[in-house]
Amino acid sequence: MSSTILFESGSHKNVLLEDFLKGEAAVQANQHLIIHGKGAMILDPGGHKVYSKALSATMAEIGGAKLTHLFLSHEDPDIVAAVNGWLMTTDAVAYSSDLWMRFIPHFGLDRLVVDRLKGIPDRGMFLDLDGLKLMVLPAHFLHSSGNHQIYDPESRILYSGDLGASVGHDYIEVPDFDAHIKYMKGFHTRYMSAGRAARNWARMVRQLDIDIIAPQHGAFFRGREMVARFIDWCDQLEVGVDLLDDIYQLPTA
Repeated sequence: MSSTILFESGSHKNVLLEDFLKGEAAVQANQHLIIHGKGAMILDPGGHKVYSKALSATMAEIGGAKLTHLFLSHEDPDIVAAVNGWLMTTDAVAYSSDLWMRFIPHFGLDRLVVDRLKGIPDRGMFLDLDGLKLMVLPAHFLHSSGNHQIYDPESRILYSGDLGASVGHDYIEVPDFDAHIKYMKGFHTRYMSAGRAARNWARMVRQLDIDIIAPQHGAFFRGREMVARFIDWCDQLEVGVDLLDDIYQLPTA
């Protein structure tokens, strides 16, 4: 496991935790921490394979702060499978889309902690992290039908979940956008639902002041030019249902 500080100023810090699954067959996944004052949030904390390592690393990174928030961008197991452990061992409150409130308990939520799982409305909301207002943005169908992202106005980081995910490379920060496309294309073609959703997302996030886009899988995008290139790329995507003609065919022998 390694940690990378994406931003630090005063009592505010953004940390990328990655590589908990090195050598495993499971897809690589990032965990992100936002620490502000005496509060801390972990984003998409992960499944059972990474739980103990992620919990230990989180507690080491937050120091004297307290873990108050768990953010679950959507319902996939690489994001939410170990949520019961996090809720049983901390006092944090978990937030995910209203759409998944009756599905996430199937991952084994104990009745003692189920009331600390809170829903996020479709249009998003603000979460208060020790006085910092984090913006929860709608990102539905990118890829989940109930999907949200986090924008941190202090660091100007947009945590984009599966949007921007990449696989198959050995770097954590994108060095060359054009060369990086091949590591994103296959994932987005199948796991993103529709180009229309991506275009609506691009229109929305162009209103934000963004220095870094940090996905849940693979490398992050740093700098205004790199961020703009990624948003423009999303604005042109043909994915998911746009490509149904190539999928809906009878199988051959």
